[in-house]
Amino acid sequence: MSLNAVAHLNFRGEAREALEFYQSVFGGKATIATYGDFGMPADLPGAGNVVFGQVVADNGFRVMAYDVPGENAPLPRGTTRRENGVTITDEPFFLSVRGETVEEVTEHWNRLADGAVVIEAFGPAPWAAGFGMLTDRFGVTWILDVA
Repeated sequence: MSLNAVAHLNFRGEAREALEFYQSVFGGKATIATYGDFGMPADLPGAGNVVFGQVVADNGFRVMAYDVPGENAPLPRGTTRRENGVTITDEPFFLSVRGETVEEVTEHWNRLADGAVVIEAFGPAPWAAGFGMLTDRFGVTWILDVA
């Protein structure tokens, strides 16, 4: 028997856009179901929001997301920065994507960096051939590195 831990991201009205963006970055297939698909009347606010969403790619990437019911105001976002080689944060988690080659990871980094705040630019690090950290346009902080 095997288990997989999968990050499940919570949004307020941005889940579809985020899932479509992550699919464009990492490839794979996006599955998106709305509250309306599960019976919420289409004329109610939030019927078009995502109740279940995921991106699954053959390369092993997988993420899930949904829109928290209620207001579409964005959830509070934490802050993360690097100081003197140390990560300072008040966020409860980061997402980590680890690839086998610098070229492979650089490709994903370049796509994910679109609209992002770069915390540490992707490049060589003492512990990896490539490492970088950014907060994407949806407020999710990612670490990308080479195994």
